[in-house]
Amino acid sequence: MSCGFVFPGQGSQFVGMLGDVAGAHESVRRRFEEAGDAIGIDLWEIVHNGEDAALAGTAVAQPALLTASFALWEIWQRSGGARPVAMAGHSLGEYSALVCAGAFDFADGVRLVHRRGRLMQEAVPRGRGAMAAILGLDAPDVESCCEQSEGVVTAANYNAPGQTVIAGEASAVDRAVAQCKAAGARRAVLLDVSGPFHCELMAPAGRRFAEALEATAIRLPDIEVFHNVDARVAASVAAIRQNLLAQLTTPVFWIDCVRALQALGVDALVECGPGKVLSGLARRIDRSLQASAIGELNGLCAALESAA
Repeated sequence: MSCGFVFPGQGSQFVGMLGDVAGAHESVRRRFEEAGDAIGIDLWEIVHNGEDAALAGTAVAQPALLTASFALWEIWQRSGGARPVAMAGHSLGEYSALVCAGAFDFADGVRLVHRRGRLMQEAVPRGRGAMAAILGLDAPDVESCCEQSEGVVTAANYNAPGQTVIAGEASAVDRAVAQCKAAGARRAVLLDVSGPFHCELMAPAGRRFAEALEATAIRLPDIEVFHNVDARVAASVAAIRQNLLAQLTTPVFWIDCVRALQALGVDALVECGPGKVLSGLARRIDRSLQASAIGELNGLCAALESAA
């Protein structure tokens, strides 16, 4: 069995995440403390004793998720877990994948996503942008509904067949949601997010984020990482920077990323981070894929045992 690692994006965080894993592995807390030192906040306190609202802020959630994923990856490696054939991460999770694959130093990755989160949060005043998950409607129909809606609204995440997320101006998203319902969508759910990610409204963040990317040391990863923007492996460090910058304003082609992993022979996915969102999407993409989540101690131990 060949495994691929996948890393969750923003929205998978929750207060108390990795609590039972941290009880068994002291390295988890040390990594959170190191990450907090890198960005000047008590990240461990927020993640394990803070309020939901404090952790939900983009500038906190992104470094917290990257840290959680990296801490789990280190445990997996120390425990003799199988080396993945390749990796992919959903949105913010792409950075987690790159850190785990050796493209960034851990502290540099934490600082980079902290900066990314702040810029994304500042790009559009809260309430002026929105995102919505459209369920039960084919992606081309969702795209057509967005095109028919006045204002800025586009597909932002191609998560699974029949599950596409749209993003844009709040009023335009409302109109597109109405169009999708009229076109036969089973459900349309507004997401509780701090901005309209992966659409052109993030362009102001991109212009400022380019400087942070250029200032960060990046290497070609030791394990192949498929990028959200084209579901391909970058051939150069310059291409990695270009893809990460483009990711802010272009859709996450998650279905294509999972298919790319399968094309390498991957038949089992390990979700390296809190929650089970990507495991659920994997089953919707292809029921033959085995998926396991290692964000809780029982799941981590079971996945290590099955991969031994």
